[in-house]
Amino acid sequence: MVQPPQFNEYAENYEETLAQGLAMSGEDSSYFAKGRVLWLRGCLQELSDQPRTILDYGCGTGSTSPLFQELLGAESIVGLDSSAKLIERAHQTYGSERSRFLPIEDYYPAAKVDLAYCNGVFHHIPVSERAQVVAYIAQALRPGGLFALWENNPWNPGTRYVMSRIPFDRDAITLTPPETRQLLSGGGFEILRTDFLFIFPKALSWVRWMEPFLLRLPIGAQYQVLARKTVPGCVIS
Repeated sequence: MVQPPQFNEYAENYEETLAQGLAMSGEDSSYFAKGRVLWLRGCLQELSDQPRTILDYGCGTGSTSPLFQELLGAESIVGLDSSAKLIERAHQTYGSERSRFLPIEDYYPAAKVDLAYCNGVFHHIPVSERAQVVAYIAQALRPGGLFALWENNPWNPGTRYVMSRIPFDRDAITLTPPETRQLLSGGGFEILRTDFLFIFPKALSWVRWMEPFLLRLPIGAQYQVLARKTVPGCVIS
């Protein structure tokens, strides 16, 4: 499961609905999308890792696809979602030879993907199904492949308030960073790092230069857990 079926109801005005919740930050969704991929790019550079193939799990409208190409140099992107209407929008807007979008049931993991990316999806997945989804993503990744899992930080009061303003987020069950790390570790992943981003709203943009120095503090609106699929019998350094 990627997104609850009711996401079809918001397919036509997904961005507008999301913008209503994000309004208090002073930024729109594109600001956060670019910030996430830029941060991930820095993490990949530190690892000397250049992913060519990317799986965007829970891609929504597919709007992150151009960022994968522009900022990460991805050669092939597959976006998955359980909302047929969102997949249709993604295909119409961003579909190309390098980017394709499929319903979850039409994709068969084959252990070939270099990088899996997932933003704000797991808090919509029933708790009992989360381990199964992690296993599915692991099956899609090649041995040693990376998983960048972004989630909303429930320890941030502003995040909880924003989620309360978004109809499709109100009843979501959030994951704390330790819960996310435990979920990935139990699914055969080695945890590489956890970073907290998006601390200051636009009104305090003049102090955003401090954020890279605060990324270990659990105060950002979102956090990324970056993990590597372990290779049986090998120790990854």
